[in-house]
Amino acid sequence: MDGAPWHRSHLVATTADQLGVELIRLPAYSPDLNPIEGLWKWMREEVTQRYCHPSLSALADACHAFIERINLDPNRLIQRLWPKFDLDPDYEKLLVSN
Repeated sequence: MDGAPWHRSHLVATTADQLGVELIRLPAYSPDLNPIEGLWKWMREEVTQRYCHPSLSALADACHAFIERINLDPNRLIQRLWPKFDLDPDYEKLLVSN
């Protein structure tokens, strides 16, 4: 969980205890550990990047279609959004400039 006020509430802590859920706070800024950040990025790539929808309803339709499409393949969804804790040496080489 992040540091949002509703995550720090007594009700959340009490409910988590009752359900046997251990709450672990994320570092202050940790988008790599927060899957929703990856989902927003993915959605921007496929729905809004380099494209301006003609209306708000067209944008909403495109968002709904994206959600329906990614929900058809849960394994791909998990693979894409699961936090990565190991470095890929081949990818890391691309990030270093000589």
